Amino acid sequence: MKGPNNLIGAINFLTFLASIPILGGGIWLSSRANSTECLRFLQWPIIVIGITIMVISLMGFIGACYRQTWLLQLYLVVMFLVLAALIGFIVFAFAVTDRGHGQVIVNRAFPEYQLSDYSGWLKNRVSDPKYWSKISSCLRDSHACSGMRRRVRDTATGMIYPEPPDMFYQRQLSPIESGCCKPPTSCGYTYVNETMWNSGATTVVNDVDCTRWSNDQQQLCYQCDSCKAGLLATLRHSWRKVSIINVVILIILVIVYVVACAAFRNNKRMDNDEAYGEARMTKSRPSWLRF
Repeated sequence: MKGPNNLIGAINFLTFLASIPILGGGIWLSSRANSTECLRFLQWPIIVIGITIMVISLMGFIGACYRQTWLLQLYLVVMFLVLAALIGFIVFAFAVTDRGHGQVIVNRAFPEYQLSDYSGWLKNRVSDPKYWSKISSCLRDSHACSGMRRRVRDTATGMIYPEPPDMFYQRQLSPIESGCCKPPTSCGYTYVNETMWNSGATTVVNDVDCTRWSNDQQQLCYQCDSCKAGLLATLRHSWRKVSIINVVILIILVIVYVVACAAFRNNKRMDNDEAYGEARMTKSRPSWLRF
């Protein structure tokens, strides 16, 4: 194994190792509690790409080490398809997450989220009643809001009480907690605890989500647009992280592909040289020695 073959074998081993972060990124997105675990169908492309890169890296390594020209040829074809798929996925991921951010609220440490700030395929997918019914059920069944509950102890009496409003307003809530587990601040509801709010007689309802809020712990704001926006914000943040990793992997794979092309040409040339040498040796033998 010489020249490009040495290099392609070594690089494919590194590519095999590099495929682990891609696969890990897909698994990470699929396993995150209360957020993307309810949208597993969006993480499968990442997992499939990671597994595919892992397999073709082994193909390239074996083809280069044992000078299997046909395996290298198959490797180049599959690698080209993977590069095209990875480029398409990166472009798609950045395109569907190009908009959306939290709204800063006065006297609140946490932002709030509005569905109108998002657009495109991902918003339409999440907002589709058929899919949102499954997603909201998943969020409810996974107890997405149970982690919000905090209690404080009164040092004088030793009694334990729900966290007071001023402390709650200074917490850093996740997008899911901000959008799904409490009503929007614009509703003017009165804080009782993290997941219980009273409308009051003077409350002015100026947001459709205000009518969707329920103190029923199985309902809360899971049908609110703010909940959908919170989920989109979570997906946007997660996908951007994974996309950055994929860009780095793409650059590595392009370099590997170029070197693999050189290794393939080298193997073809060596095979031709060997065939030509054998032909010359056959011609140089006496006729009575030829088989």
